[in-house]
Amino acid sequence: MYRKFTLLITCLVLFSTHAQHSTQGFDFDFEKVTLNGVLTFPKNTTPKGMVLLVHGSGRTNAVAQQWYLDVRKAINKAGYATYIWDKMGCGQSGGIFNYNQTVYNSAFEVIAAIEQLKQANIPGTETIGLWGVSRAGWINPIVINTYKNIQFWISVSGVDAKENFQYLFEENLKINGTPKDSIALLSKELNTSYRMTHAGASFEAVLNATKNLRKNAFLKRFNNGRASTKQQFEAYQQQFMKERLDSITGLQINVANFDNILSNVRCPVLAIFGEKDTQVDWKKTKRLYEQTIGKNTKLTMQSFPNANHNLFQCKTGGFYEFEDHNLAWERPEGYLETITQWLQKLE
Repeated sequence: MYRKFTLLITCLVLFSTHAQHSTQGFDFDFEKVTLNGVLTFPKNTTPKGMVLLVHGSGRTNAVAQQWYLDVRKAINKAGYATYIWDKMGCGQSGGIFNYNQTVYNSAFEVIAAIEQLKQANIPGTETIGLWGVSRAGWINPIVINTYKNIQFWISVSGVDAKENFQYLFEENLKINGTPKDSIALLSKELNTSYRMTHAGASFEAVLNATKNLRKNAFLKRFNNGRASTKQQFEAYQQQFMKERLDSITGLQINVANFDNILSNVRCPVLAIFGEKDTQVDWKKTKRLYEQTIGKNTKLTMQSFPNANHNLFQCKTGGFYEFEDHNLAWERPEGYLETITQWLQKLE
């Protein structure tokens, strides 16, 4: 999916070897830190607007490795420019990467990028749209509620209000052939660990309540074989106890009043899902969007049967499927065309 290329120098326009677009480096400041990004423009035409690509969870190397280049080209094909940047402490961006950056802080980061792109009079910034995957499904609605001048949103593998790891864990256990009764036991222990940690239980008590969970091969792999020390647990617990848990499911609520935030979205929305998404319950998100966004604005939804969370063709959608089976990074037929055509119809 990604290919390395020479790092762009800020504000120097470099014309790509691809016929459909040109590129330009652009940095912006957020919380006194300079973040490095890159713009792509449809070639030989004034852009109709600017689409900011908002990342999901984890570290990024978007500029150097040309992340989402196929998506950016699909957007360029519809006549829009794009902007993507690296998070703090990633790529050539300054600062220190924070895995626990709040979604609200990430939203303020997006708004800072928009404001500085506009201040620089970058072509296309008269009309701003958002594209985002996974965690960006929390960030972008917050941006839309806060900034008030976002013209459209493309949501890929969107989320509901709650933490999704329990769904990821259960779905991947199914793929790995774990018996139903074992899945139920392990899932119960995982949920118990959330509730006990949030209630202030001791490290030893949580260990005692999760004996089977801690032996699970998938979880060990997910944690890179590392077990938390008492000191690490207590540091995490201090922060976790400040979070709000859903009283019924016991899951962390990542965005309070998320239904209302989605209901306040008034711009057109394209929601895209992979039907073999084992990281986010796409059917649940789809229903949520219908009940909120769909009642107040134009909502277009499209799902792809053999696509995973990151919208690549897959067989099972398992978290480690591509790593274990060396699959080709191929998009499902129609995914990129859906983005291009939807943008073209906005006119």
